[in-house]
Amino acid sequence: MPSPASSRFPRRLLPALACAVLALAAGAARSAEAWPTQPFRIIVGFAPGGANDLLARILARELQQSLGQPFVVDNRAGAGGLIADEVVAKAKPDGYTLLLGSVGGNTVAPILAKKLSFDPRKDLAPVTLVAESGNALLVNAKLPYRSVKEVIAAAKKDPGTINYGSSGTGSSLHLAGALFARQAGVEMVHIPYKGNSQALTDVAAGQIQTVFSGIPPAIASQRTGATRILAVTTQKRVKSLPDVPTIAEAGVPGYEFSSWYGLFTTGGTPPAVVERIAREVQAIIARPDVAAQFTAQGVEPATNSPQVFSSFIDHELTRWSREIKAMNITLD
Repeated sequence: MPSPASSRFPRRLLPALACAVLALAAGAARSAEAWPTQPFRIIVGFAPGGANDLLARILARELQQSLGQPFVVDNRAGAGGLIADEVVAKAKPDGYTLLLGSVGGNTVAPILAKKLSFDPRKDLAPVTLVAESGNALLVNAKLPYRSVKEVIAAAKKDPGTINYGSSGTGSSLHLAGALFARQAGVEMVHIPYKGNSQALTDVAAGQIQTVFSGIPPAIASQRTGATRILAVTTQKRVKSLPDVPTIAEAGVPGYEFSSWYGLFTTGGTPPAVVERIAREVQAIIARPDVAAQFTAQGVEPATNSPQVFSSFIDHELTRWSREIKAMNITLD
């Protein structure tokens, strides 16, 4: 009885068919090896000069060298990072449009937004974590507070009389302060600014009492003598401030707040492409010279796989949905 194959194709054509299949497979392999074949864009949801922008430019320069294609950093500031998110979410799913995202733009802003034109879980594909950083709690140097416990005691004695500044409503620095107040069991007044620098200026001038700030600008402010760093928000002490306790050590057990930065691409991008980009970024960040550049910006290099980063984003969205609701934070 003839086989199913021989019933459809004459035997003399089978070798030719086999060669054709092998040729197609080889062509597909060469195509995969040839990727990438066109320029990339790294979208940043904030203005030039911020941490997202600086990290994106370091990666763009190094990826251009390793992948052999031009990389352009495209700043699309606005809506807490959502404008940039939307650009990437609606791009062609081919890996050539990337996003340097962060906790504010990719977990907080989507939760606070009343309406989104994209699904942050499905339309953005996590590639890899890039870096993590902590924040610092500062007070005006003329105030008597020299510890976190003293700030908490003052806030409990006169509820609503202690204020804290941040880089804006819904920002990571706002969340760091709101989480502190909730876990410490105190009432503090949030003073939102349009950026961290103005908040630091006002705490140094005594216009506000405390501020949650990124660590590098906090150190610079303390050096002027106008402010005093009381604690850092991270789980462990930071290398640049070894003598400064964490907030958990200083009086709020269990408190921890860290900012993170990560690379995303468009949802639906082939997994092989996502994996390739992740491997390139991981190799770049593992280099001591690049790690030193990150450290100089006040962040700690950190990478993971697309799968682990995806699970992390799901956890962050779930966590901050719960926390934001509990703290009654809105954009109104």
